[in-house]
Amino acid sequence: MAQQGHSAACCTVPPAVVGEYKTKGDYIDLDGMKVYVTGPSAATSAILVIYDIFGYSSQALQGADILAYANQSKQYRVFMPDFFYGKPLPQSVFPLDTDEKKKALGDFLGGPAAPPASAAKVPELVKKLGDKYSEVKNWGSVGMCWGGKIVSLTSQSGTPWTAAAEVHPAMVDPNDAKGIKVPIVILASMDENAEDVENFRKNLSVENRVETFWDQVHGWMAARGDLKDEKVKKEYERGYGILLDFFGKHL
Repeated sequence: MAQQGHSAACCTVPPAVVGEYKTKGDYIDLDGMKVYVTGPSAATSAILVIYDIFGYSSQALQGADILAYANQSKQYRVFMPDFFYGKPLPQSVFPLDTDEKKKALGDFLGGPAAPPASAAKVPELVKKLGDKYSEVKNWGSVGMCWGGKIVSLTSQSGTPWTAAAEVHPAMVDPNDAKGIKVPIVILASMDENAEDVENFRKNLSVENRVETFWDQVHGWMAARGDLKDEKVKKEYERGYGILLDFFGKHL
C-alpha cells in the first residue's frame, strides 16, 4: 500500500523565501495557548502542525503557509499550537557536546515536551479548535521531529485525524506503527535510524508513503533547514510538495 511517484501538487509549491519571512496568518489565544492560524476561512479541511522542540521557527511557519495555500485546487486551514507556551528548547543546546547540554535536552523531553503528556492534550485541543472553526469537517496532522512522535501517538485507535504526516521524525518506534489507523506519510532524513524507519514502514497496515531524503539533515523542513543552501531549499520545497500531494488524496 506504499505510494510513490510525483503529482501536480508537487509542482505548485512556491519557491521558499530565503531570509526574513513574513507570515500570512495570525496568532490567536485559545484558552491561554497561543496558536498560529493560516489559510482561507472557507476551507473545510484543516491540518494541525506540531512543531519541533525549537518551537516557532520561520521555516516551520513558512511551511504552514505553504500547506495552507500552495495547492490551488485544495487549500487548508492550518493551525500550529504553541505546546511549550513560549519556552521552547534553545537551539544553542545543539550540538550535544557537553553533559550540561545533554541534561538540558533530557530534562526538556522529560518535562514540558514529554510525549505521552503532550499527546494527551491533542484531542481536547482539536475539539476546541473545531468548536471555534465550525466550518472544518476533516483534520490532518503534520509532526516535525518531536512532533512526529506526537503524531504517531495520536494516530492510534480513536484518532482525530483523517490522514497524518511525519517529517524527520524523532523517537521512531516501529511498535507505534502497528496501531496507526489512518493513511500516513513519513519523510525521514539521513540522521534517523534507517533500520527503525524501515521497520516502522513494515509494521504499517494503512496506506503509506515512506521516503528518506538521504542528503538532508534532521530538521531540514523545520528549524534546522538552511534555506540559503540551494540543495536544502529545493528539498524543503519538494518535501512540502509531497505532503500536499498526500493530503490532496487523503484529506
